[in-house]
Amino acid sequence: MLSSSSSSSSSSELSFDFYAASCPSVEFMVKNTVRAATSADPSVPGKLLRLLFHDCFVEGCDASVLIEGGGTERSDPANASLGAFSVIDSAKRVLEIFCPGVVSCADVLALAARDAVELTGGPRIPIPMGRRDGRVSAASNVRTNIIDTNFSLDQMVKIFSSKGLSLDDLVILSGAHTIGSAHCGAFSDRFKEDSQGNLTLIDSSLDKDYAFQLTKQCPAGASPSITVKNDPQTPLVFDNNYFKVLLAHKGLFHSDSVLVSNGRSMNRVVEFANDQARFFEGWGQSFLRLSSVGVKTGGEGEVRQTCSATN
Repeated sequence: MLSSSSSSSSSSELSFDFYAASCPSVEFMVKNTVRAATSADPSVPGKLLRLLFHDCFVEGCDASVLIEGGGTERSDPANASLGAFSVIDSAKRVLEIFCPGVVSCADVLALAARDAVELTGGPRIPIPMGRRDGRVSAASNVRTNIIDTNFSLDQMVKIFSSKGLSLDDLVILSGAHTIGSAHCGAFSDRFKEDSQGNLTLIDSSLDKDYAFQLTKQCPAGASPSITVKNDPQTPLVFDNNYFKVLLAHKGLFHSDSVLVSNGRSMNRVVEFANDQARFFEGWGQSFLRLSSVGVKTGGEGEVRQTCSATN
């Protein structure tokens, strides 16, 4: 499926046997790291998936989001709630022992996000490797390239299209919200509660009973560190329940709810809600396209020694 016209032209330079000679155990080592981290903290898979999205949508899938320092992508407030950086760092440290200077942080991140899906019950997806790490990481590139939780369908389609991704990819990849969690501030503008406990829906696309439950989980004045599961029923399992949640008008974000406000995307939501195998098949294809967005290959970029800093 890499020959899809919506894939980056560089993606054709990625290869399924890229590390066959130079680091044949790379996938085993990354998966073991992700498995151990997930056992210790079940929130890790959702964080790894989100980390890949935020990386690939800014400068392409080049691990630029991992670089620390003032003015970097990672320093932008829109990326303040990203996590699981330590998981990537751990995997990279192991790889540097066995295959020093060989495996890019961009490939580690793509593999880790892929494994996060499989380890939570989703499909196993073979993905090609050979991504190089970017040397540019600027906070100024973040806001114009990532999806905000209050976006309309048209706003999301525009950004996805700029990455060579289709409306189908948008609906399928939104299914990442079947795992993971969100801070209250990401959706609290969809409703308000007065001092008597009366609820007013600001976003009428949200189920009122669900909104009422959310006010109990995110009361006024609550700590900004409180999080809510994206999928209220099977939050730790990668399945098609996210699409069933959307049909019940219980999508946590406005950007979730808009997927059922439009016939173009609604048909796909219904299809995936009714057929998990179809969602998994679509996920495999869309994830391949996502993890190939704007990749650097060959002589571009570098292979970082440490993921949080350029060489």
